[in-house]
Amino acid sequence: MKNVSRHNQYPSAFISGGGTTSIHPRNPYIIAWWNAAFPGFGHLLLSKISRGLILFMWEVVVNLHTNLNSAILYSIQGHFSEAMAILDTKWLFMYMPVYLFGIWDAYRTTVDLNNLYTLIETRKTPIKRFSISRFEINHLDKRRPLMAVMWSLFIPGLGQLYLHQIIIAFFSISWTLIFLYFSNFFDALHLLFLGDINMATATLDPMWFLFMPSLYGFSVYHAYISTVEFNNLFDREQTRFLNSNYQQGPYPLPQTTFKRE
Repeated sequence: MKNVSRHNQYPSAFISGGGTTSIHPRNPYIIAWWNAAFPGFGHLLLSKISRGLILFMWEVVVNLHTNLNSAILYSIQGHFSEAMAILDTKWLFMYMPVYLFGIWDAYRTTVDLNNLYTLIETRKTPIKRFSISRFEINHLDKRRPLMAVMWSLFIPGLGQLYLHQIIIAFFSISWTLIFLYFSNFFDALHLLFLGDINMATATLDPMWFLFMPSLYGFSVYHAYISTVEFNNLFDREQTRFLNSNYQQGPYPLPQTTFKRE
């Protein structure tokens, strides 16, 4: 039986051409809140990409069939009878169990990963800093959180490209285009520039457009938090590298005595 290195058993980060994944402490309530805001976002913050995409797709499909966004819009306007009338209860009953599962699972997974982070940090395992392949180069580096936020405010996903988070960047940019296209946002924006506000409002489809605030908020938050944590990961990698290569064993500090004149 082959001996398995403790470095392979307890990695704290993984760097590849597709992005950087790291384990770091998170607030379980914040992660659960993001899944309550939009199922799947909490798992994407945890780098649970497959689970996050499944829940995200479920939310989009079932939300559209339930007419949930339109009902939310009517509720905000105070038209509660119209909101109840357009809700499809058959889809709504299927929506609730998965929605609650997403919140519970995000909280549970965050607690487990926090415990795993505590175990990993006691091992002080080396952190891989560089990855190169035929198509991509990725490496740990110091980046500016406000720069990541700024690019995410332009188009969701650009902040992730700045951080070399290719998978989530592709996900965010693709769904931004889908939501804006099917909500007739560009047609409404053109009418708004022409000064026809009423026609622009009538053209905009709220069922698709109301997905955008959550996607924008997630993209900005994910870009900011990821930048901060990757900077911390860079500092930890530098500390461990210097300790293991330039300070072997106990290092005696020089003792200097000062004489009074």
